[in-house]
Amino acid sequence: MTVSDFGALDGTPVKLFTLTNESGAQVQVIEYGGIVVRIRVPDRDGRLGDVALGFDSLDAYVAGNPFFGTITGRYANRIAGARFELDGVAYGLARNNGAHSLHGGVRGFDKVVWRGEPTDAGDGVAFTYVSPDGEEGYPGTLTTTVTYSWNDANELRIDYRAETDRATVVNLTNHSYFNLADGGRGSVLDHEVTIHAERYTPADDEAIPTGEIASVAETPFDFRRQRTLGERIDAEHPQMRASGGYDVNYVLDGGGGALALAATVFEPTSGRGMDVLTDQLGVQLYTGNHLDGSLVGTGGIAYPKHSGLCLETQHFPNSPNEPSFPSTVLRPGQVYETTTVYRFGTRSLD
Repeated sequence: MTVSDFGALDGTPVKLFTLTNESGAQVQVIEYGGIVVRIRVPDRDGRLGDVALGFDSLDAYVAGNPFFGTITGRYANRIAGARFELDGVAYGLARNNGAHSLHGGVRGFDKVVWRGEPTDAGDGVAFTYVSPDGEEGYPGTLTTTVTYSWNDANELRIDYRAETDRATVVNLTNHSYFNLADGGRGSVLDHEVTIHAERYTPADDEAIPTGEIASVAETPFDFRRQRTLGERIDAEHPQMRASGGYDVNYVLDGGGGALALAATVFEPTSGRGMDVLTDQLGVQLYTGNHLDGSLVGTGGIAYPKHSGLCLETQHFPNSPNEPSFPSTVLRPGQVYETTTVYRFGTRSLD
């Protein structure tokens, strides 16, 4: 591991941590937003390439980042109407997605400086942030630690841990955008995806779950067998039309509680593959529908529409307002703990 400067925010220095394994594959993360800046892994010919969308400078992240690589919270995804009730008390949240709250609000966990410390094992970095009671409208002082580890098997492990001094709601994820072919120069529509989910949570035109849990059968959301993202991205389906592509939460077959394979991605040109393992209940597939070429990222790449895909492991969107969804309430004395692994590899064409 090496540690270097990545600029400063309002006088607070921001460190860059570079994790390199024995083969030279590499992950870089920064204290601002706990952002995964780069993931450099080999293609089938052994050539290293960046597979994560991002920026070269802190200023670019601060100026306008669509959550590239960020830790999102205190509540990842959407809370309808930017409000919820807990123990008979109504809480109003910051509105930053129309009438709704998205990814923790105006200044969520993606826009704060975390304190990074190398792990004792030396293979990772632990980021800690203390969110004060009332921040973005959420009750309770929440102490969160997110640990990134990188090993010789090209596995990026993310361990989340949080405790509160007052009942609150918590849903944390990482919002990395992946492009296994060329780091975002082109689209991800030829990426082949498998998602281990028989069901999903349908959403309305504002991406708020209807409360239903439905079968993926006979919908464009069915990735139970390997398909390219481009095969049905233009399908005449109300949720697809509203979002301009994939932006859907899957109910994983694993059921949460134990680390299990949630999704697999393969890009045939490079031969790179990625497995996503998690103990979470859901995963959000998002295909960079709002990218339009105006953001210039790492190495001067202008990111076009659909140039990255996200697989955000999570509890379900709007769970605080959906009693039938699994609870996201965290109380004093309880510990929020969850793990996700992004495992990179290669394979030849079949």
